[in-house]
Order: sequence, then structure tokens, then C-alpha cells
Amino acid sequence: MASRRELKKNVNYIAGELFTECLINSMFIPGTDKSKADELMAEVLKMQDEFVCRISHTEPGNVKGFYKKFRADFNAKVNEIIEAIGKLN
Repeated sequence: MASRRELKKNVNYIAGELFTECLINSMFIPGTDKSKADELMAEVLKMQDEFVCRISHTEPGNVKGFYKKFRADFNAKVNEIIEAIGKLN
């Protein structure tokens, strides 16, 4: 299992990449709804805070199940945001 520090770095990296993608779409791709892009960027930041906080507060006794659920929730949220980025245009 990866350390909490590495997991937090990975969450921050993925959130940064998603935020950058929204920003690039908002600024440089014509026809992009800027208000939806701003809402999506706010959602990415909220997601980052939520998941980093969840890493810091692991459930005692069921660590393996906690990280399995964490990984599933994180992947689902990232996929949801990627689909929303695709629909910005």
C-alpha cells in the first residue's frame, strides 16, 4: 500500500491536471461556456479538498476496505469531471 503522502500527492496532481484542462478550455477554445467552466473548476477544487481530507482520517479497523472505497469513489468522481469537461464545447 502506498503511503498517505504519496496518495495525497497523486490526488493533488490529478486535481491540478483537471483544473488546468478546464482553464485551457475556458481561455483558448472558442465556444466554451465560461460560467460552466468556472463551476467545473470550483468542483475540481472541492473534490481535491474532500479527498485529501478523507486520506487524513482513515477509518480504524477497516483500513483495506476504506482505501478500496476511497479508490472507487475517487475514480468515479474523476470520470464524472472528465465527462463534464468533454461537454463544455
